[in-house]
Amino acid sequence: MSNSSIAFGSGVLIGTTASGPIQFGSLQDVSIDFSFSTKQLMGQFQFPVAVARGAGKISGKAKFASIDGPVLNQIFFGASAGAGQKLWSYNEGANVAASSPYAVSVANAAAFDQNLGVVYASSGLQLTQVASSPAVGQYSVASGVYTFNAADAGKALLVSYSYTQTTGGSKAVIANRQMGIAPSFQIDFYQCNPNVTGAQWSMRLYNCISSKLNMASKLEAFTIPEMDFEAFANATNNIGELNTAV
Repeated sequence: MSNSSIAFGSGVLIGTTASGPIQFGSLQDVSIDFSFSTKQLMGQFQFPVAVARGAGKISGKAKFASIDGPVLNQIFFGASAGAGQKLWSYNEGANVAASSPYAVSVANAAAFDQNLGVVYASSGLQLTQVASSPAVGQYSVASGVYTFNAADAGKALLVSYSYTQTTGGSKAVIANRQMGIAPSFQIDFYQCNPNVTGAQWSMRLYNCISSKLNMASKLEAFTIPEMDFEAFANATNNIGELNTAV
């Protein structure tokens, strides 16, 4: 066996859309499966006298740690991203003012987007949002200013909310598209033997669409997005190409 035909590690995966190539960052693993149905011709004996291939399927799966807007938006959702990002301030500490109007202005009030809840810092008990005139254990919100009842004056709170960052990051709206519409992309997968110069292999699939995106979190673990895809023929009725060292 030649060392030129040995590959190590997760490799490199690149998806190319009409907007250009996008690398799947911090790639964990990739699998590409070729499968066919088979049709058997049976006679009077127990085993077939002929076997033929039927319909074929090429499916793939990639796990990658980088939660990257271009990968998610262009390859999976087919969405156009704009500049800016919705950020969270989670459990921001605050104290209700000791005198009227018994209010709290959050740190990012100028860019305030949406309230995500308030709890008492001492007990974790959730307060209830109302439109106006809050009673004990209630609050109202307007433009990042939280107003409470006089009985809650001076109490320590934990406030959660979202706010808008206009520079840095990206934001895309996930549209409810008609059935049948999906962004297509080319997949390039590459691996090598890092100990042997020029020992590499690669596969290119000309046309793919993604059928599933999984975003799972777990205690004491990094989030590893997982994306499934399937390949189909291009305009010249070709699926892709395989390049090997031997």
